Amino acid sequence: MANVSVAAEWQLLYNRYYRKPEIYPMQWKHIDLNRNKVAAAPFGGPIAVIRDDSKIVQLYAESALRKLRIFNSAGVQISETVWKHPGGRLVGMAWTDDQTLICVVQDGTVFRYNVHAELQEPNISMGKECFEQNVVECVFWGNGMICITEANQLFCISDFKNPNPCKLADPNLDEYPLCVAVIEPQYTMSGNVEVLLGVNDHVLLVEEDGVQQLGVGVGPLQKMVVSRNGKLLASFTHDGRLLVISTDFSKIIFEYGCESALPPDQLAWCGMDSVLLYWDDMLLMVGPYGDPVRYLYDEPIILIPECDGVRILSNTSMEFLQRVPDSTVSIFKIGSTLPAALLYDALEHFDRRSAKADENLRLIRASLPEAVEACIDAAGHEFDVSRQRTLLRAASYGQAFCSHVQRDRFQEMCKTLRVLNAVRNTEIGIPLSIQQYKLLTAPVLIGRLINVHQHLVALMISEYLGMNQEVVIMHWACSKITASLAIPDATLLEILLDKLRLCKGISFAAVAAHADKHGRRKLAAMLVEHESRSSKQVPLLLSIGEEDTALTKATESGDTDLIYLVLFHIWQKRPALEYFGMIQARPLARDLFITYARCYKHEFLKDFFLSTGQLQDVAFLLWKESWELGKNPMASKGSPLHGPRIKIIEKAQSLFSETKEHTFESKAAEEHAKLIRIQHELEVTTKQAIFVDSSISDTIRTCIVLGNHRAAMKVKTEFKVERKLSEVSEKRWYWLKVFALATIRDWDALEKFSKEKRPPIGYRPFVEACIDADEKGEALKYIPKLTDPRERAESYARIGMAKEAADAASQAKDGELLGRLKLTFAQNAAASSIFDTLRDRLGVA
Repeated sequence: MANVSVAAEWQLLYNRYYRKPEIYPMQWKHIDLNRNKVAAAPFGGPIAVIRDDSKIVQLYAESALRKLRIFNSAGVQISETVWKHPGGRLVGMAWTDDQTLICVVQDGTVFRYNVHAELQEPNISMGKECFEQNVVECVFWGNGMICITEANQLFCISDFKNPNPCKLADPNLDEYPLCVAVIEPQYTMSGNVEVLLGVNDHVLLVEEDGVQQLGVGVGPLQKMVVSRNGKLLASFTHDGRLLVISTDFSKIIFEYGCESALPPDQLAWCGMDSVLLYWDDMLLMVGPYGDPVRYLYDEPIILIPECDGVRILSNTSMEFLQRVPDSTVSIFKIGSTLPAALLYDALEHFDRRSAKADENLRLIRASLPEAVEACIDAAGHEFDVSRQRTLLRAASYGQAFCSHVQRDRFQEMCKTLRVLNAVRNTEIGIPLSIQQYKLLTAPVLIGRLINVHQHLVALMISEYLGMNQEVVIMHWACSKITASLAIPDATLLEILLDKLRLCKGISFAAVAAHADKHGRRKLAAMLVEHESRSSKQVPLLLSIGEEDTALTKATESGDTDLIYLVLFHIWQKRPALEYFGMIQARPLARDLFITYARCYKHEFLKDFFLSTGQLQDVAFLLWKESWELGKNPMASKGSPLHGPRIKIIEKAQSLFSETKEHTFESKAAEEHAKLIRIQHELEVTTKQAIFVDSSISDTIRTCIVLGNHRAAMKVKTEFKVERKLSEVSEKRWYWLKVFALATIRDWDALEKFSKEKRPPIGYRPFVEACIDADEKGEALKYIPKLTDPRERAESYARIGMAKEAADAASQAKDGELLGRLKLTFAQNAAASSIFDTLRDRLGVA
């Protein structure tokens, strides 16, 4: 009997059964679909209703102000707002995939609302042409829209997440098209939307870059709609035929002649198996074979296509028209003797304690796993909870006698049905079928629940499915803050913490940011104290003006990037002295500031050192600045830049002299300034930029090379005062002059210089300078003057005079020296024998 009562609700379309159960009696009051524009979201989404301003309607007792009202699928009102927008008549209204309500008015302005009827800024304009020509019609899909103007021009927004209106190719129409449909971008070869326009006896396919003519002779078409997979087009012709054609118009799938040539008010696909046509009081369901099914209505309806059927919205009810699943047919079809039906009957006999139960089980023992699976699957497709329970009991009963069934499947179905039954509740009003739920996925469903502030249900589902609850709790916390303006901060904090602590690792910073955004800065500061991640805590503390706390938290974390973030932020906000005081008390922050400022902000760093009394550090900075100034390409040939540079060094010397610990630096700076001044004068005199930044020795050498002996002597004299760091001693003077004269090959001057007085450095430098200049003859003038026989021997050897080297070596009586000299003349056999003979004579090894 149960099977008969269930199957009695079905209608047969050729060889397939369809059913149309009522999901909800609508809870709303005084809503007449004829008087309103209605937009219903797929996947059991919300319904938007607003009085149709294109119709003349009687107001009865309602206000003349138009209200946009949003309901769930059971007719329970979620929100409402007064419609005050200019721009002309409301042309189109639809929901996007993320449940944003799109409203398009005549002048091409697009207004967006969330499910709480809150306007989302900014509004979108379809452009100047739409504004001037007026929008006549809109066609929506997923996240996009096309609109047609009075001038028959097409404009498109392909994705409302990135709304960039663009104009499609001009179809060059003289009259408005008879009908419009779109093929979504995901189903086109180009990846762009394709618009189908019914024109005369053919269809125009309009894209962004061109127009094609298709299906010549199939029309005129009065109505058309593309299937969910983008492959088929259902259309109604001028002579009352329903045509189902492939979208490339290559073949007609089937054709049906309707009783009326009057085009239907609505045309929709019911899954992929049939097409629905709705006239004023009749809904006709047509399949590829067999007679159509008729449903009569005495009130207006709205068809809401879904992936597995069509929801039918009327003034009083919400119904779901779908093909009956095969598993359900196998159980409840009248006279069915399939294993699933026998298993279902066996449960009924078992409940009545009839032996017939065992007989049924024996009949289907070999097919018991398939029967169990069919009962589980059928339970998933049912909206009636008692029928779900009975089917699952039948599956469980069969499992007891079957060891080869997947028991996880039963548990998963129970979980899924608990979730679906929870959201199908009238107060929530999301009548998802199991197929829709699988396509939508649990995370998206939870996101939709929290968007309509059903946080408790969302939290319970998340916990039940083992999903992360953080998103739900955070959204609840933000919503609680927004809605609790009258609750004191301390009280609200306790309420929030009670729930936020349920989820480990939750971002308190995000909730605190929301509190700050809504003017609860004190609450934000209290919340952010509970944030464990410095990377999230510190930026928020800065945004709410808690710079001191932010700097403390950043330094405690040891994260240099965070510390620099705080330092730069405070740098721009606070006066310099206050800033210096903040960082001086925090060594890590201070050191990082100094490191950065040394590279990029010398002046600011000098101010910091002066404020903290670190005069020596200011002096070091000044000294560094002087070197940087010296690198300036203009600092040459007596450049005036040397004047300021000398002043900088003198200022550094003055600061060094303030402390006893930096006497050396003070003296060095003083002499550096004097040297640059002398070098600057030399560059002016010689007109050669070769002196500045060279050493004292190089300066003297350069003067001698240039023949300016007086200038060289002046430099020597300037730096010969007692206890000077850079004192030029007599020995140093001789070394410099000897090699400078050798460099310019002034041998007469060198000889004269050697005879002025006995050189304090001896004559060896004279010898080396001559040998280095490859002047052996000049070297011979000074070698005999060498007092050390070893030096004489080595010098003779260097100019290739073996006999003289041997004579000098014999005076030294040094066997090691003789060995070295022999190696020097290894290529000369005669010279080598001289050294061997000498070694034998002296009796050294």
